[in-house]
Amino acid sequence: MTRSTTDEAAVPPLPSPKERRRLREAKSLSEEEVAAAVGVTRATVRSWETGRTSPRGRKRALYAKLIAPEPAAKPPAAKPSAATPEAAAAAVPETAVPEPADLPVAPPVPEAPPAAPPADAPPAPDSDTRSGAEAPDERRVSPAEAFDELYARTAPGLVRQTYLLTGRRALARESVERAFELAWQRWPEVAVDRDPAGWVRAAAYEYAMSPWHRLRRTHRQPDAPPTEPGKRALFDALLDLPPAYRRTLLLYDGVGLDLPETAAETEASTPAAAGRLMTARAAVAERLPELADAAPAEQSALLHDRIGGLARAEHVPVPRPARAVRTGSENKARLWTRAAVAGVALLIAVTGLTLHTAPTHYEQPISPPERVGGVPPRGGPQKLTAQDLKLQKSLSEQLAHGPERLVPRLE
Repeated sequence: MTRSTTDEAAVPPLPSPKERRRLREAKSLSEEEVAAAVGVTRATVRSWETGRTSPRGRKRALYAKLIAPEPAAKPPAAKPSAATPEAAAAAVPETAVPEPADLPVAPPVPEAPPAAPPADAPPAPDSDTRSGAEAPDERRVSPAEAFDELYARTAPGLVRQTYLLTGRRALARESVERAFELAWQRWPEVAVDRDPAGWVRAAAYEYAMSPWHRLRRTHRQPDAPPTEPGKRALFDALLDLPPAYRRTLLLYDGVGLDLPETAAETEASTPAAAGRLMTARAAVAERLPELADAAPAEQSALLHDRIGGLARAEHVPVPRPARAVRTGSENKARLWTRAAVAGVALLIAVTGLTLHTAPTHYEQPISPPERVGGVPPRGGPQKLTAQDLKLQKSLSEQLAHGPERLVPRLE
């Protein structure tokens, strides 16, 4: 979503930190109510009122509108914040940087939630006491329509952001479409999220920065850099940064998030995010001479313009229509469901076959034969000689009668 110079000029200058607190208390607003309306935490609102940090981007516009005095009252002159990334690394603040105009990769500006009703206001009727008839000008938005609106508003910008993060056009488009497919599968969770565009952006960044893409032949090398020397120097400087530092720089100086939001999205502490930001700026300043002598606030503004110009100048592939993404997400979910059911059925069939064919009792196996040594040979009568056989034959042929059997006959 783009932000024009007229939108930037429409945001009134913020008063001093003490005046911010006085205006909030004059309107009987608590820190919790302001935090809920702007979409930040109570600690962030307190840091705005103590002067440690200042809101930026869409939160600056919402906060200025929320604490704006009555038309008759004239707000005091705004005082510039003295917070810098160097101080943020030690005191956990966010850098107060003037918001540059016309950034194509900035997140969409959501509508501010309604202010909390006063304590003495009567409670709103619940769903059981309502008549059930809606106003004629109200129309219920279906989940598909809400998804299509979010997709049409944020998908092209996210593709450009992801391209600056990875340097690969095809991977950028694939990451954004994959993130929206995941968002459609979890739409009940994403629809009630405080920042649905931030949810999808975080999912797209995580998928794009996965180290497994290095194993894919089409994504091993980045695409050709820009031909213009200035844009090519910035492009090479971004890709030479470590992934975590590159992501922090893109979110803070490119997208326009404040330091706590950048730290939360990168899953780091605020001092760690500030340290990464300063290191990344120093590395980019070595490639871009105009950033070397600039102040931190001017560096952020220059990087914002340079990153936005680089994103607008590059030709990135157009993502598929929202309906095709929703259909692809549903088909993938259906395919994985069928695969899971088929896997469970196969496991049950294999288990049943094993139970049917398995033996019901244990049979001890027969040991194989082995040769035994040290046993004496078997004894018995010796083999008869030829003379023994002749004598045996003669004895068996003669009749056994008479005394000659007892007294041998002499010849």
